Amino acid sequence: MGETTTSKMDAKLLRRKRWAWYFYDFGNSAYAAVVLLAVYAAYFQGQVVGGARGSQLWGLSVGVAMFIVAVISPVLGAIADFSRAKKQFLLGFTALSCVFTAALFFVRPGDVFIGILFFILAEIGYRGGQVFYDALLPEIADEHDIGRISGIGWALGSGGGVLCLLIILPLIMIFEGPFMVRLSFVITAVYFAVSSIPIFLTIKQENLSVPPPREESYLALGFRRIWSTIKAAREYGEFLKFVASFVVYNSGVMMAMNFAAIIGAVLFGMEQTELIAFVILVQITNVVGAYVLGHLVDRFGAKMAMVLSILLMVVAVTLMFLAQTMAFFFFVGALAGFAMAGIQSISRTMVGALSPAGRSAEFYGFFAVAGTISSVAGPAIFGAVAYRMALWYQNVQGLPELVAEQSGQRVAVLTMGAALLLGLGVLASVSQARAKATYTLAVES
Repeated sequence: MGETTTSKMDAKLLRRKRWAWYFYDFGNSAYAAVVLLAVYAAYFQGQVVGGARGSQLWGLSVGVAMFIVAVISPVLGAIADFSRAKKQFLLGFTALSCVFTAALFFVRPGDVFIGILFFILAEIGYRGGQVFYDALLPEIADEHDIGRISGIGWALGSGGGVLCLLIILPLIMIFEGPFMVRLSFVITAVYFAVSSIPIFLTIKQENLSVPPPREESYLALGFRRIWSTIKAAREYGEFLKFVASFVVYNSGVMMAMNFAAIIGAVLFGMEQTELIAFVILVQITNVVGAYVLGHLVDRFGAKMAMVLSILLMVVAVTLMFLAQTMAFFFFVGALAGFAMAGIQSISRTMVGALSPAGRSAEFYGFFAVAGTISSVAGPAIFGAVAYRMALWYQNVQGLPELVAEQSGQRVAVLTMGAALLLGLGVLASVSQARAKATYTLAVES
């Protein structure tokens, strides 16, 4: 009787931990929906800077933020594994993101410097926090249901982005003008902060902090553990191949995420309310995609579900290049939202499946490096191609400025498809079974 009661209590606590984990995604997806997708990207490109130069600076801003996260995240991940400080790091990065998301309110047309600076700081907080949020996944799910839990988290997170946009959209429609656009960033910051509270109150790491070895700081320990992982790279060959594939195909995904609103505004003249409606549609199909493709992981395996997701995204990019009307662009966005949910949620599932026991934060740190490399390369390449091709069409072909900018955007869209297909080719060689066999042999020896 006592054991039954205890098991029920344990099951109830596990459900609470999972819901707390889900709610964090519910909040930080609002940041992605408002800042990266629907509002700030288009506001920065069109009003803070303007023209093709705005696309280039947006890509560079994303790239700088991602580069900083790439430098610090693997070391912080190794420290967190040893010190059991994942929650403390998560809290710090979350606070950074919320504060500077709210600070975007002060960015007015022409304020290019603070527009870039505040965004970079908010983005560092958002991306850095994801390292430690993802690293908590193995603590609330085992290898049998990690795909389902990750998919549910992604689906609810996308729902959180939709809800935040539904709060903001009527306000922008009723109170027209840049003030309400800027106020939406404050609303998003508060929404993110409130949604993150349960994870800090509910999830407690079971092991206490372990002091670093004598005469060695946590920072030195972090670098030493990273170096030991690099030296033993042959043991983690499947993980490294997956990381290589992720860098490439995720570059295409990051291009789509960071430039969707800009593409819609440039190619089809979409206004702010239309862009928000577009992103709401993308987020809704993101929910469906995360749920459906997350269940396919448990049934057919992560790799097969990932292949399907990437192929769907390639189809969406092809249609994006061919799109000639706003209505068709909405359809393309819906398909891309479905596919991107699978790519991103299944990618973090595969990290958990390919990571050795006890080193989840460190390996999620490497995963974050891969994500940030692709987030540096993808938007920077897209922005540069769009800008250079716009100049070529204008100066060499003699096209009007707007038509040249639109033509440059279409050429840049092709780089998305190329990245997705190249990444898929590398992914084909990854084997989860070989990875598990290697780790088992390493433990036994």
